[in-house]
Amino acid sequence: MEAQRKRLIGQVVSDKMDKTVVVVVRRTRQHPLYGKVIRVSKRYKAHDENNTCKVGDQVRIVESRSYSKDKHWRVEEVIQHAVQIDTTPLAAQE
Repeated sequence: MEAQRKRLIGQVVSDKMDKTVVVVVRRTRQHPLYGKVIRVSKRYKAHDENNTCKVGDQVRIVESRSYSKDKHWRVEEVIQHAVQIDTTPLAAQE
């Protein structure tokens, strides 16, 4: 049963909720009438049990049971961690 679940790869755009991240999945598709290639994105709320994901991480999400009204996916693995930049001013570091 586990192999039949959908898996998507996307980027974390929000981690402000507890045990939940918002993942945006971007893909391209062709317009049905005109044939032009269009970029399409969709946002999914995914369950992150240990709050390990940060904004900018690339993750794989997998379809799962309903955790809440909007949350039906869970983070399977973090593919690539985002580079965290130190934003404190130089004067404060001294």
